[in-house]
Amino acid sequence: MNSFSEQCLDMARSLLGHNLDSINPDGTITPMPGENPRPDEPGHVAFALGEYYRATGETTLKGYDLIDLTARCVTAQAFTEPPAENGLAYAALGLLSFGPSKERNAVWERLVEETRERLDKLMLTRSDYDNYWQAFNIAKAVCRYSFGLSKKDETSRLIERLVERIEQTSSYGFFDDAEKGFGGHFNLYGVMTLVFVRSALSLHANAALRERKLPTLRTYAEKYIKMMPDLVRGDGLGWANGRAAGAYGQMHCITIILQGMRDGWIPDEQKNKYYDILRRLFYFFFQTYLDQEHGYLVVRDDERTAYASHTTRMANFDAARYLCQWSRLAKTVHMPDAVKVDPVRTSGRFVIYDKSNRKEQGVFLYRDAESGLHVQLPLVSSGGVSTADSLPFPHSPGVFDWPNNVYLPVMVPELTFGENVCLPAFYGQKCVTGLGLKNSFYFRYEQPELINTKEELVRGLGNVKVQWTFTGAKVSAEFAYTVKSQVQLDKFRLAIVIGAPHSRYRLGSSPTLGPAGHRCTVLKDDFHANWLETEVVSADPAYRTNYGKLHYVQMFVRDHPLIMRPGQVYRLAVSFEPDIAMVEN
Repeated sequence: MNSFSEQCLDMARSLLGHNLDSINPDGTITPMPGENPRPDEPGHVAFALGEYYRATGETTLKGYDLIDLTARCVTAQAFTEPPAENGLAYAALGLLSFGPSKERNAVWERLVEETRERLDKLMLTRSDYDNYWQAFNIAKAVCRYSFGLSKKDETSRLIERLVERIEQTSSYGFFDDAEKGFGGHFNLYGVMTLVFVRSALSLHANAALRERKLPTLRTYAEKYIKMMPDLVRGDGLGWANGRAAGAYGQMHCITIILQGMRDGWIPDEQKNKYYDILRRLFYFFFQTYLDQEHGYLVVRDDERTAYASHTTRMANFDAARYLCQWSRLAKTVHMPDAVKVDPVRTSGRFVIYDKSNRKEQGVFLYRDAESGLHVQLPLVSSGGVSTADSLPFPHSPGVFDWPNNVYLPVMVPELTFGENVCLPAFYGQKCVTGLGLKNSFYFRYEQPELINTKEELVRGLGNVKVQWTFTGAKVSAEFAYTVKSQVQLDKFRLAIVIGAPHSRYRLGSSPTLGPAGHRCTVLKDDFHANWLETEVVSADPAYRTNYGKLHYVQMFVRDHPLIMRPGQVYRLAVSFEPDIAMVEN
């Protein structure tokens, strides 16, 4: 699909052209107004420039010498204090992109001896990680061996160590981005880790080792690739739950599918389906994050935000890097200009991330063919820092929205017992999904011990059973609480938020709420809560999403004590029948 390949390169040129002037003479990066620079940004920039060189063979762009800029960024990354291992890994792959041998590498030739010695020392020094940072160790090992800085190649051992930890933390082979908390922090970083490791392997000087390790990567990458048909919404929205979604929820998903196609991990009979998924993912990315008038990526503005630690500069250079990769990969996989699309079917599926005696975690994916409702309901850890992004409610931007990077009990009850603020979140047991009455799909789980927002089990307090039911566009939820001994509930609350797609960066095929809203009905309320006045948050910068603006928050609250007694079941049952409309462009 040369037209797609060329389109990607044109976009990459535009993104780089608008951001190269942010590279300072010392290789540091000037942030956008209102943002702070990241210590790993020079490495991201170096890798983006390296991928552009691999895709085009060009060493200049808009009058800038890309070899010189890359050398500056690599130098800045090498002397960042304290050392940023993630940035160093990106810088290492950026270096390798200009040639696998330091004797014939134009960037290496530009580095002074002090920088070369510093890089040699830094790439030898590494920590051991349980989370996605382990991928950066692999990239450094690839560079160190390929450049001849070490005769011993640690790449294979480090990949095996990464795999061992995946197996230790997930019974189904998904990546747990281990952080503080209950465990099971399954999120988009699993996709990113596998994409990054595959990119590093493609630059390894030892082709034989690369071929030996590809089957290992395939075992885990395939699991995410097989999620995509159920995960990607009709308008092309990709990974939308958990931290760091938004633009990256499109970019990582596109890349892992293209890598899988290039490596032959997707059967021929399924390729048409994945071509269509790629087309939708890319179109959503193109329409909702690219300022097509000026040609740069917009991830944060007056209406929306991004993951708190992601900067606009980093996102622009990362997008340019990915676009260059997509351009190369599209030529390799021979993408057609048009594909036959299968009709959409109503479906419900629970993807199990981990299942053990201690906990069960996963994501329930539901799609209604008639209304276009498509939700992602994660049951995962949030890494010890609770935000609405990973709470277990139906995530569907435009229909069921939530504030990004902010904690709010969206569509789930929050019970406060003294110092313990408890949610039916983070983990479950006896997770079951299936077909119910009237062709409905249900997803149910229970928590034998309540868990607080710090992801600590509050033993001996009580338990909760949860059931979500999806019937067409109607969504119902029931939460049944019991306590083990008499206890005082100090406060109860549940939030509903109403947002809207971005006023400018949006698709006409994206779902949004019509004038009737969520049509929320409280079917059963043993907590005797009341709806508070609707709070208008349109002007509050904290209430933004990855996709658009939040306008209203309504709280269902009991703010005075309730004595809960053992042997009694306290139920909350609510239903939502959202008025789903399409965005008007």
